Amino acid sequence: MIRFVPVLLLSVLAWSAPPPPPPSRAVMRIPFWSPDNTAVPRDDLQVKLNGKPAKVSRYIGAKDDLLILLVLDWSGDLSLIDPAREALIAAIQKLPPNAQVGLLRVQDGLRVLLDPGTDRTQLADVLRGITVTARPGLLDAIEPVQRLGDDIAAKAHVRVAALYVSDSDITAYREDYTNPVVNSSDSHDMSRRFPEGLIQEKIRQLKSTVLGGETPIFLVHLDYRSDRLNTAYQTGLLELALASGGAAEFCRSLAEIPVSIEKVMGNLLSHQSVEVEWQPGKAKQVDVAIEAQGRTLRFRPRRQLGVRKR
Repeated sequence: MIRFVPVLLLSVLAWSAPPPPPPSRAVMRIPFWSPDNTAVPRDDLQVKLNGKPAKVSRYIGAKDDLLILLVLDWSGDLSLIDPAREALIAAIQKLPPNAQVGLLRVQDGLRVLLDPGTDRTQLADVLRGITVTARPGLLDAIEPVQRLGDDIAAKAHVRVAALYVSDSDITAYREDYTNPVVNSSDSHDMSRRFPEGLIQEKIRQLKSTVLGGETPIFLVHLDYRSDRLNTAYQTGLLELALASGGAAEFCRSLAEIPVSIEKVMGNLLSHQSVEVEWQPGKAKQVDVAIEAQGRTLRFRPRRQLGVRKR
């Protein structure tokens, strides 16, 4: 069973502590998973960092302890949220005994609704009691949730993944990402031609942060929108999930919501991790490669160094 500091709130507050000086030798955690959700034996794995073989110091398999950081961003239509709620409860009831779930919410700042545990009934009760609020907050939660997951995994040596379930509309954020026209009298104002510019810049910043962490992002978006701004936003969310070594699904109908939640939960449950020894040196980034006798694997392809500021 998982053994780590049980109060998730303390970890949320602690992630802002100053980082230690960079070591001459370090350990990198690399989560990975197979699209068919089957486990990969340790002996089949070959890991390379910047093209050079890396020594695996720890292997955490698909049957080892798991912590899921379930992050809710519900701000819209209950006709979408209610089936998502029931699908999540159904998926949680099927979790293995060694999987714990911590429940968080992102509106008005990241808040802990339930500390990690295995009480599925209590978690279902809390999920059913959650109400919808006016504004999304998904983008603001990406960095603190990933850093929280990284801190827990480093201390407990368990599998940790973040699962976001959101119905967010980019135009509903408290921060204005609509890139309004700066000069209405200037026909050459670039904001006229690239209204999604602010969204793309925000995604670029977050991607740099995501590449500096280790916890994979799994996302289910409940309401795919086809307007230009939300298309850019949803494309950005997909980029963030893939860059982290996770996955994302976008639902175009009510029928797709439980299917997408089940699919992403299956990917998350099957994910594994290896810890490899390496020497950071002065490199700004590390290219990661994992091979398993020709099998297709999903993992973070790059680790960015020195991008996080505390």
